[in-house]
Amino acid sequence: MESNSAMSYAGGDRPTVMITNDDGIDAPGLRALVRVLVSSNRFNVLVCAPDSEKSAVSHSITWRNAISAKPVEINGAIAFAVSGTPADCTSLGISKALFPIIPDLVLSGINMGSNCGYHIIYSGTVGGAREAFFNDVPAVSLSYDWVGGRSNVNDYALAAEACLPIISAMVSEIKKKTYPRNCFLNIDVPTDVANHKGYRLTKQGKSIVKMGWRQVTSDAQGGKMLSTMTMDTTSSSYPESEALSTKQEHFLFKREVRGSQVEDGDTDYCSLQDGYITVTPLGALSPAELDCQAYFKHWLPGVSECFSSSAL
Repeated sequence: MESNSAMSYAGGDRPTVMITNDDGIDAPGLRALVRVLVSSNRFNVLVCAPDSEKSAVSHSITWRNAISAKPVEINGAIAFAVSGTPADCTSLGISKALFPIIPDLVLSGINMGSNCGYHIIYSGTVGGAREAFFNDVPAVSLSYDWVGGRSNVNDYALAAEACLPIISAMVSEIKKKTYPRNCFLNIDVPTDVANHKGYRLTKQGKSIVKMGWRQVTSDAQGGKMLSTMTMDTTSSSYPESEALSTKQEHFLFKREVRGSQVEDGDTDYCSLQDGYITVTPLGALSPAELDCQAYFKHWLPGVSECFSSSAL
């Protein structure tokens, strides 16, 4: 570990940025982000990312078992492939158990597919950033709205370059101790990144892909969904499966897209589809909306009374 320590401090007073993701350490989105940050010559770059794809694992962590960290060669960075989840990777990477310093900023991404609306809850990419936030380290989750047939691997570099001003500005504020610590950022880059309309501050919406299940005969049947969650609802629906035979020892089921829920307004998903790079501040908590609070304020006091009356 001593050689890693020496490399971590190369570059003098340059801030240290640690990168994780949920698509795995070999994912083109992560590699593009590393290349852009390294080529800017502004940062020391650390990488602590899953050794395989961990999409849609949300904020799950490894609790009982040990995880492994294997050094990986990535030009200009000190990198480890970890056998855990994105949240595990962030937790390990900022703990000083793996690297000798705590990074100034954690970046999680660039994810293959957008992370807007309710999909933020499913996202391992967002989970990696949220874990840093839990530990008082500024963080950003980065996603690119990949669309098959329109996107190509070079778009990740364009997305990273488009986000570089935000990353640099954050680091500057962090150094001056003026950056807020009560939130983290979720950034989504539009499909046509070369012609994006600029940054737009948005709020998390309620968009979601409606999922169903269908019975299959093998794990390979039906193919593989894109990383994390996208709003592509063009997948064809399959007929309802026939009644299950009770003679089978087990049954196999796969998810399928059944539709979508999209809301209008200045939300993350709508702004992303309008061509903006969306910047959405997030917190750790998910308080209920005010009308729900008002309902239960009147409902809860009567619960005990109703129960007591029915028990008589």
